[in-house]
Amino acid sequence: MSEEILINVTPRETRVAVVENGVLQEMHIERIARRGLVGSIFKGCVSRVMPGMDAAFVDIGLEKAAFIHASDVTQLPRSSREDSPDGENLEHDAIADLLHDGQQVLVQVVKDQLGTKGARLTTNVTIPSRYLVLLPYSNQVRLSARLDDEQERERLTEIMQELLDENGTQYGCILRTAAESASKEELRRDLKFLLRLWASIFEKIGKVESVAEVYSDLPLEIRTLRDLNTDDIENIHIDSRETVQSVRTFAEKLVPELVNRVQHYKGARPIFDLHGIEDELEKALQRKVLLKSGGHLVFDQTESMTTIDVNTGAFVGHRNLEETIFKTNLEAAQAIARQLRLRNLGGIIIIDFIDMEEEEHKRQVLRTLEKVLEKDRAKTQICEVSPLGLVEMTRKRTHESLENTLCEPCSTCAGRGSIKSAQTVCYQLFREIMRVARQYEANELLVLASQPVVDLLVDEESSSLAELEEFINKTIKLQVENLYTQEQFDVVLV
Repeated sequence: MSEEILINVTPRETRVAVVENGVLQEMHIERIARRGLVGSIFKGCVSRVMPGMDAAFVDIGLEKAAFIHASDVTQLPRSSREDSPDGENLEHDAIADLLHDGQQVLVQVVKDQLGTKGARLTTNVTIPSRYLVLLPYSNQVRLSARLDDEQERERLTEIMQELLDENGTQYGCILRTAAESASKEELRRDLKFLLRLWASIFEKIGKVESVAEVYSDLPLEIRTLRDLNTDDIENIHIDSRETVQSVRTFAEKLVPELVNRVQHYKGARPIFDLHGIEDELEKALQRKVLLKSGGHLVFDQTESMTTIDVNTGAFVGHRNLEETIFKTNLEAAQAIARQLRLRNLGGIIIIDFIDMEEEEHKRQVLRTLEKVLEKDRAKTQICEVSPLGLVEMTRKRTHESLENTLCEPCSTCAGRGSIKSAQTVCYQLFREIMRVARQYEANELLVLASQPVVDLLVDEESSSLAELEEFINKTIKLQVENLYTQEQFDVVLV
């Protein structure tokens, strides 16, 4: 699999496109005005402890107070507190026993503000690098679940434990997927970098007296190099000379094999236009996704979950109905996996595949979805096909989706996705006229409404309007207000 990274840099925004075999798979956007905080470390102050929710709100200097659950507070296990200092997978203490109002606490953001929800915090601070993640409040060596070769896992564990002892530190670490086949010297260099970084953070913590940020994660273009698998990357094209320099400097320190792959794009045509990225972005914001066979997907994103509906559309197949449905679902499974990455959809996801009769077809569709999702860096969990033919899955969400990053709720429908029909507004208007006529004395009433509503009143509903005039014994005049939405209207006394 060949992979290219395209980076478009402007003064206020950085966009990173991950292209696999010529097809856009991931899109990451960072704006200076709304830069994500995941990975940033703050010295915060507990503003409110909520025993009923076993959680607390923490002031870290944002507009909304951040949220921390008791399970995310570093604590020692109840029984063997010396054996497992990180306290993972152990029964946690109540939040009131861990935090109190006004307490200063060192926290790290694990989820950005999403919609109306504040940022999610943890006191289990982690600092990632190319091959390692430093765990300052643990002494365990762990490995990524994607490192599945048992001999390699043993080799890395032994090397890492030796390096930690060599530096005389009681910290722990996680070996990332990228650490596979890494040499001892590469791991030593990574560990020294992380230890120096943590020392500088710790020094800054002591100098800060109140709520403040003590560490912010790397900018988007640097994080991309740090987190992606370098083995698959063929080229990294960047359209900013300054960014090329900073990326190369970082690569020389931690990812030297990428230095020669970082290239400055000097073309007159915008880099995203050249590779068709802008068109793909527009498609990724649409509700409907067309499949090559003629079928289509429909995405509906809500605050609680995302639903995906699979339809055969114009695809009629060649053999029989079951085969047509099976082929559509197989194609849909691959398209859905790509769209989840591209749109950065997370949380609960419900997929309504077309109903299949044969159990083998259901198994193959599910297996195809699982296989394609193996490329996804976000953690996913898929359930079996439910009795209703639905596939339930979750995808880890840490950042806003592409739609929430680039769009805002419609000012006309307030994010509902629909508005009242002109006819509905007409009947609502008739009721309002009746109410006003009974309540106030006036010879005439002036109705201010949008063009579609006025058109309906003078055409299809003209007889109803005349009957209403006769009933209330008042003249009703109509006036078009071009700035009104279809749902807006006013009844004015004249």
